[in-house]
Amino acid sequence: MDYPRKRLLMIPGPTNVPDRVNNAMIKAMVNHRSETFTHVLKGVTEKSKALFQTDSDPLILTASGTGGVEAAVWNIVRPGDKVVIPICGEFGTRLAEVIELAGGETVRVNSEVGTVPSLEAVEDAVRKTPGVKAVFVVHNETSGGTTLPYVERLAKVAADAGAFYVVDAISSLGGYSLPVDRWGIDICITGSQKCLAAPPGLALLSVSKKAADYIKKTPPRVRYFDLGRQMDFLAHGETPFTPAVSLYYALDEALSWLIEEGLDKRVERHGWHARTLYSLLGAFGLKGLADEKVRSNTIIAGLYPAGIDDKVFRKTLSEEHDLVIGAGVGNLKGKAFRIGSMGDVSSAHVNRTASAMAMTFQKMGYPVDLGKVASVLAAPS
Repeated sequence: MDYPRKRLLMIPGPTNVPDRVNNAMIKAMVNHRSETFTHVLKGVTEKSKALFQTDSDPLILTASGTGGVEAAVWNIVRPGDKVVIPICGEFGTRLAEVIELAGGETVRVNSEVGTVPSLEAVEDAVRKTPGVKAVFVVHNETSGGTTLPYVERLAKVAADAGAFYVVDAISSLGGYSLPVDRWGIDICITGSQKCLAAPPGLALLSVSKKAADYIKKTPPRVRYFDLGRQMDFLAHGETPFTPAVSLYYALDEALSWLIEEGLDKRVERHGWHARTLYSLLGAFGLKGLADEKVRSNTIIAGLYPAGIDDKVFRKTLSEEHDLVIGAGVGNLKGKAFRIGSMGDVSSAHVNRTASAMAMTFQKMGYPVDLGKVASVLAAPS
């Protein structure tokens, strides 16, 4: 088999994985019921607390981020439960569909892609939904490049209604700070392949005491994603089912890097590179998809100028510049592109992205003011 050559991944995930994280996976395979793996599991669990800013033990599932979301849904939602969910794109819609598959009744608060529902609209929906069981949100909507700016404030709304509060932070945690204990988030989910810059395949979840007590007293109708079972095994230094051992090695190294860098500095780094990329859109004469007040620090979504073919543009970037960016989703397919700015993102990555896009736009007949591009890249941090 011919393996693909290494390309710079500036997509919504998976992200570039540093050599130190990749190299961690070559450690010898071990028995997942051994003291050696127990030591790894306990270490990764303890390090994950810094990411979530929690005193509770986070859970790590061998699954994609979507698996983590499904776990949260099936452990909280029971048939007939009413769930309020703001929706501003593809992943909010998917989350609502999973809730309905679990038997929940969703109260959807919708907005156009590139915007988010107002806090007042979501709060009004919660207040008008008698017996609301939970409020679920997607913190960072990668399809439109938007971020909910009121995650902390919405926690109080949910708490006042006696509802659980669940946050999908798959593409944001680590690029943003979400102190789950202080804010009162009952379940927060993220994935290994986003801001942590680890390989895909692991979902990480923080679970509050309130949610843990409910799950153990009212077990879900699933087995693999039974979080109560996960908690019981973790208390003995094990997982209930065979974990992806090599991915745990990688996650352990990725979390060590996060702690070395410091969460605050990582968040700051994500914000700086996002601002540069948004400035580059302006230098290219392009419009950003997201409203400026709610635009994401990890996904930069832009609209193509007239006459640029999406497939040709992205293929040229990949084949001639070894750079990969994301396509638009849903109705925006062919009209928009998405640049991932997360994980290992650096000034070198941003500069290379700017250069490749500028050359490709010019090749396709769209004029680019290189002086403006250079000025953006030269701006001090």
